Amino acid sequence: MSATVDKRPIPLPDPDTAPYWAAARKHEFKLPRCRLCSRYVFPPKPICPACGEASLEWQEVSGRGTVFAFTIMRDNFMGGFEPPYSVAEVELEEQPGLFVVANIVGCEISAVRNGMPVEVTFEDRSESVTVPQFRPRKT
Repeated sequence: MSATVDKRPIPLPDPDTAPYWAAARKHEFKLPRCRLCSRYVFPPKPICPACGEASLEWQEVSGRGTVFAFTIMRDNFMGGFEPPYSVAEVELEEQPGLFVVANIVGCEISAVRNGMPVEVTFEDRSESVTVPQFRPRKT
């Protein structure tokens, strides 16, 4: 869920996602990981979908990945975001099939492509809300 402040959506953490947003506020990128099978779980859930274990711990991850798929938003479907802008599914390096959906920032939208190496960056939307985004990875 999200709320709107100054027309920009902000996340409303729930018990499963609160640690994700708390880490982001500190500019840390953390995901839950299963203690039994070592799989990362995203979006956060109370149990591991791979093995059914309910023992997950939050671990910092590299924030590096590649654009798996993307779209360019050219219409104003969501208040607060001026089109055009890109939204991508980023596959993280830590695990095949571990995807995060976020905006790609820090480059022209015409430069976004599948397979593009990216890294996490953090957008402070207020004193209490920070949103992970991705930018082209510096080589």
